[in-house]
Parts: sequence; C-alpha cells; structure tokens
Amino acid sequence: MDQGPGLLAFGAFTLDIANRQLRRGGEVIELGSRYFNALVLLARHPGELVSKDRFMEEVWAGIPVTDEALTQCIRSLRRTLGDAAQSPRFIETVPKHGYRFVAQVEAVAAPSRAYATKAGPASPAARIAGATTLGGLGAGLLGGVFYGMAATGGDVAAVLTVILLTTALAVLGAAGIGTGMALASLWRGEGHWSLIFGGAAGGLVVGALGSALASHGLHSLTGVFPGRVMGLYEGMALGAATGLAIMLGVRAAGRRFSAALLAMVSGGAFAAVAALAGGTFYAATLALLARQFPASSLNLSPLARLFGESGMGPAALLGTAILEGAVFTACLALANELAKSRAARRGRGRAEARRSV
Repeated sequence: MDQGPGLLAFGAFTLDIANRQLRRGGEVIELGSRYFNALVLLARHPGELVSKDRFMEEVWAGIPVTDEALTQCIRSLRRTLGDAAQSPRFIETVPKHGYRFVAQVEAVAAPSRAYATKAGPASPAARIAGATTLGGLGAGLLGGVFYGMAATGGDVAAVLTVILLTTALAVLGAAGIGTGMALASLWRGEGHWSLIFGGAAGGLVVGALGSALASHGLHSLTGVFPGRVMGLYEGMALGAATGLAIMLGVRAAGRRFSAALLAMVSGGAFAAVAALAGGTFYAATLALLARQFPASSLNLSPLARLFGESGMGPAALLGTAILEGAVFTACLALANELAKSRAARRGRGRAEARRSV
C-alpha cells in the first residue's frame, strides 16, 4: 500500500497505521489484518471513489476472492465504526463501482515513544471486565440495602448481613459475565452479537458454581438442603441481557440515556422469561431460606405486600425478578458507558497533546 501519514483522525476514531491499531478514544478496537488494510485504503483517500478492483489489488494483493468478501469486509467495518449503509457517516456505497470514505480525515503528528508508552490506551476487553465488575458492586449495594430493609424488619445485624451477601453475589456474578463478554469482544469486537453469548456463558458458569456452593454449603453446615437457589439459568439470562444491552449501547454511539433504558428493558425482559420458566431469583431464594429457617430474621411479607400478596406468591416472585434483572443489567451497562466516556476523554486529551507536539 502507498505511504502516507502514520496517524489519521476521523470522528471519534484514530487510525494508527504504523502500529496497526484503530482506536476510539482510549480504546484499541480489534480488526483483522485485511479489514484494517481496507480501512487504511479508504481513510487515506477521503472523498475519492475506491473501486472494487483497487480493493482487490491493494488489500487482497491479487488473491482471487469473490465480491462477497469485499461486501463482508465493508459490512464489518461499518459495524465497528457504528455506521449504516442507509445514512453513512464514514463509508458510502457507490453502487456497482466501489466505496467512498465520506468523513473528514485529519493527519495528526505521532506521539513520542515515551508519551505513547506512558499513556497507552487500555484494552476494550479489560475495560469491559473491570467496568462490569464495578457495576456489579453498585448493583449489589443497591439490592442489599433494599432487601436488607424490606426483608429483615430493620434489624441492623441482619441488614448488614444481607447487604454483604447480596454485594458478594452480585460482584461474583458480574465478574463472570464481564469475563465472558471480554473474551467475546476479543473475538469479534464489543459491537458484535457475540457479546450476548459471551455474557450468557459467563453468567451460566458462575451461576452454576454459586448455586452448587450455596446449596451444598448450607446442607453441609446446617444439615438442611434448601432446595434450588438462584444460579445457572438465572445467571445465563442476566448475562445475555447484559451482553445485549452493552452491544446496543455501543451501537447507540454514546447516547447514555438510551443505553441505560435499553439495559433496563432487556434485563427485566430476560429475567421475566427466566422466572416464568421456573427460575429462582434472589428474592425467591431469600423466601426459600426464610421457610427453611423460620427462626431467622428473614421476613418477606412486607415485600410481598408491595405486589398485593400476603406471601411471596407468583406476582411478587415475578415482580421482584423483573426488578432485579432491570437494576442489575442497568448498573452493569451504565458502568460500561461511564468507562467508555472516561476512556474517550483520555483519548481526546492524548489527541490534543499529539497536535501540540
């Protein structure tokens, strides 16, 4: 490919040609080698028609491929950039001829080696894993305070116990979901549907582990087997909902309110489906423990009355499951949105520093 500026900026993105990295803010976005070359070819010639033959010559180096390979390449680039063929902000289709890069492109000075080492961007996978775990901490504290006050009669020791237990479970679950999504983002990027399956797989694994430890641990300590507690399927549902929310949040291109709303809707919907299929969420687990250990401080009658029932009946179980799913998913998605915003601000700061070099 022809030589040109080593660092190109367009929209919220920076194309570091020398280091073969596409960045959004402070995040490195994974691209396959040929897809990266195709983006470089387009960005180095903004406003110009790049023909199909030129793509085949410079990107595929004369290797015979079908037009579908180029179509898939452009489709993937648009997904990565948050672009759309119908209203392009970056890549415009010129029917039967090729493609044109329509965004304004600016060549910027490359940072010094020392500056680049000091301020190197964090991996999107690391950001997803870390932010999701922190989101779980927030969700656990919210849920712990709510259930501690609503299900223990306000006893201080019982409230603190519920808060600690709820927070620990939420952080563990969020860490598993975050790890699954991080691995999926390494594979196909954070704007891809694979994030849903990564989150579901992570939630399933940690949910199964937590359920087994809780059930068999209580049985070993008390001699009473509590029955099925929250675990495998519920974790899978919440993980899938979180993956969907974060994937859609990426495609919402920074519209934080829309991303949070999507997270609440997807979390509540996935939890409702799981609960109707027989799933046991946190409130149902607490109710089960209250029945198994009547001398404990647990009393969920006040919570059930919020749903018009004297005990934890179908309405209360479904309502609390939806509430848990909505809050948990929203906290995880919001934590990721905040982390993305923080990374973008750092990226803009680095871009300003580069321009001043």
